Amino acid sequence: MDSVILAHFAEIRENDIVADFGTGNGVLILLLKGRKKGKKYYALDIQQEAAELTERNMILNHLEDVATVIHTDAVDASLYIEPCSVDKIICNPPYGQPYSALASPSIQKAIARNQDEETMDHLLRGAFSVLKGRGKIYIVYPAPQMMYIMKLLQKHHLEPKRFQMVYPYIHKPANLVLIEAVKDARPTLHPMKPLIIYERDGSLTNELKSVYHLEEQTGF
Repeated sequence: MDSVILAHFAEIRENDIVADFGTGNGVLILLLKGRKKGKKYYALDIQQEAAELTERNMILNHLEDVATVIHTDAVDASLYIEPCSVDKIICNPPYGQPYSALASPSIQKAIARNQDEETMDHLLRGAFSVLKGRGKIYIVYPAPQMMYIMKLLQKHHLEPKRFQMVYPYIHKPANLVLIEAVKDARPTLHPMKPLIIYERDGSLTNELKSVYHLEEQTGF
């Protein structure tokens, strides 16, 4: 669901050049191309296994001509992508904070789910290096850590401009935040209407149905 709501939140135009940092299996690219967003994609992942999986997914979905898969740490993005050439970056990073929980015994899963001290610093340094002036980065992140990620974005001259809180239920605390940040922009922050996932009875809200492009169910 994180990738679906991020793909919906990101304002990506048909002719944009887009980089997906920490691509995993390439699902964000598949979602965006399915909605005719983005002209050219770069899919970066530090794990070779993830990069190989993304490459297979691009071939299976006939996107190998528009998506370039790169196995690298995001901090080195400008070695593979022309500096200041990317319009938009999308990023669904690992959420787990270092030392806050037991890591998965699988090395691949541990890297995909948990940050180390340098994970986000590397991602944002790489993002700044390849984004055009006034280019945008879109991130989904745990809501309780919103201040941390916004301050880190600012540290890397990526100014948060728009955010949306995501609530599992209207009576529960927010668990995610969607953030749009702009390279070398002035500080002005615009909150958006919150996104609620479930009704009290556990059914999907109309807002989430629209994100998934589901028709509103009606009775007979």
